Amino acid sequence: MSTLNVPLVALVGDRETGEAAHDRIIEALEGLNVGHRWHSTATLDAPADLAEADGIWVVPGSPYRSMANVLATIRYAREAGVPYLGTCGGFQHALIEWARNILGLAQADDVQSAPGANVLLITPLACAMRGERRPLQLAAGSKLAQIYGLLRSTELYHCSYGLNPQLSGLFTHCDLRIVAWDEADAPRAVELRGHPFFIGTLYQPELSSDRNHQHTLIQAFVAAVRERQVTARSAGPEVLAALATATE
Repeated sequence: MSTLNVPLVALVGDRETGEAAHDRIIEALEGLNVGHRWHSTATLDAPADLAEADGIWVVPGSPYRSMANVLATIRYAREAGVPYLGTCGGFQHALIEWARNILGLAQADDVQSAPGANVLLITPLACAMRGERRPLQLAAGSKLAQIYGLLRSTELYHCSYGLNPQLSGLFTHCDLRIVAWDEADAPRAVELRGHPFFIGTLYQPELSSDRNHQHTLIQAFVAAVRERQVTARSAGPEVLAALATATE
């Protein structure tokens, strides 16, 4: 966990200079006085490299250079109770991690990475959404709805792949549940029941944020990150060591 006054968010993804989503994420965190450390998926050693992080954000940019390292990151956040936000690719891979490690579907995959996989969990959207704003319906009683304070919103997307609609039933009666849909009832966000903060969205709240204005969801994520930092500071070294090695 971070030992400075400023909490630390691990940004997991393959940084691309000039990538709007990546630049906006950094701006939003800096605007909220939160530190960040970028981790390339190709070289990341999870969970060891994430031990100091008060929160984890798996950023857009799939297919990642190392899917294995991204999935290890998500599993660590899920099992150790570290606040997690996954946008676009981070949403898609949260579904894959759950399908593989909880549902026992070892062949669950992304068509971009493994087009011949037996279980194609992530497939092309019926219509690619590049810089489009679309209506969103949130599940009543969900953490996401609580964060928004309402059940409807309009969100900005920049993606071409999402959850295979034929397999959405896998996430109907489990702890990782779908909590938002678009106007065609296609799943657009999930959250993990019982976790301090674990939310994945196909839409990209960072694209509606900058240094001076941060999306409501990013503000809520940072609030969870700050709470984690306070909790970590009050915990003994044995507890911190256990959290850092939770998935080893």
